[in-house]
Amino acid sequence: MKDIVMDRLSKMEDLQQRRLLRNLMSGVFLGLVEYQEELNRQIERRVFEEVGNQDSKYDVYVGMCRREEWDPLHEYLFPMITEDTEPRRIDLHHLVARLNEGEKQPLFSLFLECKYPMIQELLYSDRTFRGELVTNIGRHVIQVKLERNTAYIREIEKLYHVFLSNGLPWKTINHPYAYKFVNVVLIGGDVQLAVEEEVQEITVHLEEYEAYKRTDLVPLWNIQRLELKTGGFPVPAADRVNFEHVLPLRKSGLQHGYLVDTNDDSIRYIKRSPEELTVVSTRDKSDSWQVLMVVEPVSTGMGKLSYALMSNRQRDDFISNYGRSQGQVVRSKGEIVRIIHSFAVSEWLELVDVEIRPPSANNALTYELNRFITDEVRVDNGKWRMCLKFIYRESGKELGYLAEDMMSFLVSQVQMSFPEYRCEGEWA
Repeated sequence: MKDIVMDRLSKMEDLQQRRLLRNLMSGVFLGLVEYQEELNRQIERRVFEEVGNQDSKYDVYVGMCRREEWDPLHEYLFPMITEDTEPRRIDLHHLVARLNEGEKQPLFSLFLECKYPMIQELLYSDRTFRGELVTNIGRHVIQVKLERNTAYIREIEKLYHVFLSNGLPWKTINHPYAYKFVNVVLIGGDVQLAVEEEVQEITVHLEEYEAYKRTDLVPLWNIQRLELKTGGFPVPAADRVNFEHVLPLRKSGLQHGYLVDTNDDSIRYIKRSPEELTVVSTRDKSDSWQVLMVVEPVSTGMGKLSYALMSNRQRDDFISNYGRSQGQVVRSKGEIVRIIHSFAVSEWLELVDVEIRPPSANNALTYELNRFITDEVRVDNGKWRMCLKFIYRESGKELGYLAEDMMSFLVSQVQMSFPEYRCEGEWA
């Protein structure tokens, strides 16, 4: 408005009238305009703050590094399973005894750096491979097979139940590396060992898959386990039955997200405020509590990872935040596009079409990341299929062997909003 007024004044040819009018406008009108514009800015800030991304504290970032590169002082990434940071010790005689009893014994895990369909084909083929077990006395030929490693998937499932217990909405975890681990399982071979033999090395040759084999890798995420003590004595809750235990968060950092690990049956529910967690429990004595801290990532030039950092972060814009705050799903293609494009991963993949197809038993290119979420109302058999067709964006070509995993993440998030369909992804 001020620019319009000044433009009109500059076009007046009578300088005396221009001076009088400019004094009048600057003394009264322009001050009123500035006041109105400031009020508009305050309203705009208030609206954006009310629909802000309140769940960003609970975004999960994941990565992976080699065991020898693991930095125990990393600012925000921690091992999903602590034991991965230490070399695995194998009790050879116990292993052989279990094998003689007809039980399959996992030796160690491998990461296959290839596309998900190749891993599926390998696991379904039920192939066996030759290996060699080297001891302090000699070498032994062994037979092994590969099975899916579900250890990291179980950790994600545990996190899902913690989110539910804390009353927080679940968002699919984008951890493509967790689904590419396989266990090397001993099924037979020359394993007649002497009492004094000790394992020094185990090697396995995967034939045409050998080029994709990676060992000694540690999956990471930004979740740290803490033990927090209450900030005082517990006080009676409003129901006069339970007690409130207040956990102050300022010391550990208010910028992080916090989840109480609710394995304790005494916990009734959890309340949260910006500076503290309140655990409502039947315990009447002050105690410490197991807490998961979702650490806010920080940019650092130190300790770069061997594998790219991934996350389930959503874009922090008004449309995405407003859609999440409403909690309603509009059954339309536009809503599907909004859901997919709200995630940062969509900068690599673009949804180009949605097609509804009849039920089919054919295997899809993508896989479900939230299999542990049970639907007690609908059955999966007979569901019509919602096929989401994607193409690479220019920046998405760098995804390489993770492309189908990124697609599976987006499709799994859409599946949570459209449970009446069986959502699948494919390339257009």
